[in-house]
Amino acid sequence: MTSQTRPVYLRLRDEICTGILDGRYAEGAMLPSVRAFAAEQGANPLTVAKAYQQFQDEGLVTVQRGIGMFVSPGAVGNLRRRERESFLRDEWPALAARMRLLGLTIADLTEKA
Repeated sequence: MTSQTRPVYLRLRDEICTGILDGRYAEGAMLPSVRAFAAEQGANPLTVAKAYQQFQDEGLVTVQRGIGMFVSPGAVGNLRRRERESFLRDEWPALAARMRLLGLTIADLTEKA
């Protein structure tokens, strides 16, 4: 599924996920408010709230009522583990098949990096 065909809240979730994994939102750091993130992404605040709620349900963020939402301790490791599992299950098989079709090896990829 391309990024344009994925539901908006999943694309927003991907953006937040990337921000947590690349350190923009470190463990213990406050996430942007729903309204601020919605404005930044050009999204509906309710859609952002849905993406944030998913992170809260997964225990990756905590809410301090009246203050904001914060990245939970251990979130980076947990998120990285989940994203690796998802990649290997959902994305890698198609990439591996495409590599076989094109006669590419892992060595071909690493020497280009």
